Amino acid sequence: MNEDKMRNKTMVTYFLLKGVSDVPEVHFLISLLVFLIYLTTLAGNTTILLLVLLDSHLHTPMYFFLCNLSILNIFTPTVALHRILVIFVTGNNVVSFTDCTAQVYFFGWFCGSELTLLTAMSYDRCVAICNPLHYSSVMNSKVCVGLVTFSWLFNLLESLPLIITLLQFSCYSSNIINHFLCDIIILKNMTCNDTSMLDLEIFTLGAFTVFSPFLLTFISYVLIIATILGIKSRTGRSKAFYTCSSHLTVVSLLYTSLVCQYLTPIGTFRSGKLLSLFNAALIPMLNPFIYSLKNKDVKTALQRQMKYFKTMC
Repeated sequence: MNEDKMRNKTMVTYFLLKGVSDVPEVHFLISLLVFLIYLTTLAGNTTILLLVLLDSHLHTPMYFFLCNLSILNIFTPTVALHRILVIFVTGNNVVSFTDCTAQVYFFGWFCGSELTLLTAMSYDRCVAICNPLHYSSVMNSKVCVGLVTFSWLFNLLESLPLIITLLQFSCYSSNIINHFLCDIIILKNMTCNDTSMLDLEIFTLGAFTVFSPFLLTFISYVLIIATILGIKSRTGRSKAFYTCSSHLTVVSLLYTSLVCQYLTPIGTFRSGKLLSLFNAALIPMLNPFIYSLKNKDVKTALQRQMKYFKTMC
């Protein structure tokens, strides 16, 4: 154990979140911006969700996955950013130990589910491009429901051992968290309890929820690129690449931000907060725009629904 931590140990029942910035004026502006981004995220992902549900032309495996991704893009920022919004509205930065661990659990669940779901979507694109003649039989409704169910339930159960271990911690060097959310790494570094088991669980969790999905997604795109390069027609290559361009953009954006946040020696609280804010706020907001702006089917479906509502009015 760290001697300084033991010397300043505290039995913690609640934490104080410092938020995005220590400067009140900057914190207010950033919180207001986060609030606007959150509203845009809700509007964009709800629109995608409703389009997929209402338009029969979008009742395909790809958009079934996209529908679930939109749900996750609503849940994840809600869990990650709600404390910023609470502090912004009420000024109350107190969070109980139970609420803090609950945030760690649900944030980890939704983030892990998103990575697993994106892996399933990469498999869907791989089958569509590499084996188009058998696409409908391979990606049938049973397979799609199974992949989505696995994405949700696997990460729901996988995070439980980590949270059970965290709940056993009560000794901390301080109850002040220099962040806008409860983060497992920050809590681990603050505790004066033995963290060897938690370190093992975090490593195992990272291997299953981050590295494995990345590896499977990478393999899918190696096969996709190899197939596209084998297409003789330039038009055929462009059309094939277009079918996976939105997903590739989302995957590249997400994994790049994760690498910058966790695998590069940035090391400052300020940069860590900004990267966490980018992951929790901006990426869920950008995803529906990426899929709508780069996808003719979504834009066409939106136009159809707008015409329908105009005729109804």
